[in-house]
Amino acid sequence: MQEDHDQDGTLSRRLMLVTGTAALGGFLFGYDSSIINGTVDAIRNEFGLSAAAIGFTVSCALLGAMIGAWYAGVCAEKFGRVRTMVIASVLLTVSAIGSALAFGATDLIIWRFVGGVGVGFASVIAPAYIAEVSPAGSRGRLGTLQQMAIVFGIFLSLLVSAILAGMAGGAAQALWGGTAWRWMFLTEVVPSAIYGLLAMRLPESPRYLVERNRIDEARTVLDKVVGIRNPDRLSAKIEEIRGTVGAEARKSFADLRGGSFVFHGVVWIGIILSVFQQFVGINVIFYYSTTLWQSVGFQESDSFMISVIMSITNIVATFIAIALIDTVGRRKLLMGGSALMALSLAVMAISFNHAEIVDGALSLPDPWGPVALVAANVFIVGFGASWGPAVWVLLGEMFPNRIRGMALGLAGAAQWLANFVVSTTFPILSGIGLDFAYSLYAFFALLSLFFIWRAVQETKGRSLEQMVTGRR
Repeated sequence: MQEDHDQDGTLSRRLMLVTGTAALGGFLFGYDSSIINGTVDAIRNEFGLSAAAIGFTVSCALLGAMIGAWYAGVCAEKFGRVRTMVIASVLLTVSAIGSALAFGATDLIIWRFVGGVGVGFASVIAPAYIAEVSPAGSRGRLGTLQQMAIVFGIFLSLLVSAILAGMAGGAAQALWGGTAWRWMFLTEVVPSAIYGLLAMRLPESPRYLVERNRIDEARTVLDKVVGIRNPDRLSAKIEEIRGTVGAEARKSFADLRGGSFVFHGVVWIGIILSVFQQFVGINVIFYYSTTLWQSVGFQESDSFMISVIMSITNIVATFIAIALIDTVGRRKLLMGGSALMALSLAVMAISFNHAEIVDGALSLPDPWGPVALVAANVFIVGFGASWGPAVWVLLGEMFPNRIRGMALGLAGAAQWLANFVVSTTFPILSGIGLDFAYSLYAFFALLSLFFIWRAVQETKGRSLEQMVTGRR
């Protein structure tokens, strides 16, 4: 088996650079998704928004991401993986400028929606591309680069927000001819433009090139980037890819549905994985954490710092995932993460149940404030070391070659729709009670454990073609 892995390619510096550049799409995904965190209260006050309205303003980008995720699959199949990345860069750059210059809630929603489409493109194409250029033995570690980029994007956006808010004296205060929250949005222009420029230098996926019968180009990428040097093995790999592409040449969206209204089993698994990744409530932490901790008695500056610390915890957890995913495997990692998330979310729910009104404001008495903070960070560790990276790795590798773009797009769309539901309903659920909201997320974390146990198979160490043909 090890010999097969060696023949499938080598983990070289060039391959790391190529996959790292592709993973920058994940950085933009994390940055765009979390930059809204520090702006929530300022936007709500400036535009006079209700709880439901601010919930939609925050989460409207997720509807765009749902559409972007689906069309990313279509675009990737038609125009290629690299061009899809460039399109994502353009959309995110335009969105950053438009959001910063928004005159009211309506046009802010429009620009956030445009950015969401770009995020949807980036979120789908990065894991697909990385899976298609990675050797089987290294695919898990390289696939986690997507999640590492996401968590660094989250961290940097929260850090930038905290710095800008600190300089201005608050997110709603004046800064450099505008307000701090507008500058928060505008900062995304820099990473978006860099991503687009670097993406244009990437080689196209060898599997896409074989599908388009551009065999010489595919051979060059497999040799120079993937690291398959042996001429006989190189020819065999081309034929292996050509065989799976040929066997699936007639695939279309109807085949995702199995020729009926019911999707194939592997497609359903991808959809349900995506939904569970969001229904545990992880993005409530990264979209609303600043507002959340203020709501239970912390000062604004403290809330910003807590959010930054949580993002650092997320980065550390992702390093744990990188170390374990190709040794422990995807399945065990997900099951362990589900158990840890269910436990920590239950502790958060119990902590928030002890919240009380002090001087007209909600507050967590000792020791429940520190307990809730520790539990929140344990939850982030549980997610960041398992469901964060492992789901993206699985989605990038579990679908057959010909339908990978479409199936990934569908699973990605389901993920963003689930994210939209969770993010939109959190202000309403928290109105009922934070203990109720986090009890609900704990329930879904527990359900996810049983789903992995019953439905998900291990993919560690198998080439994409082996998973298509059923060989081990």
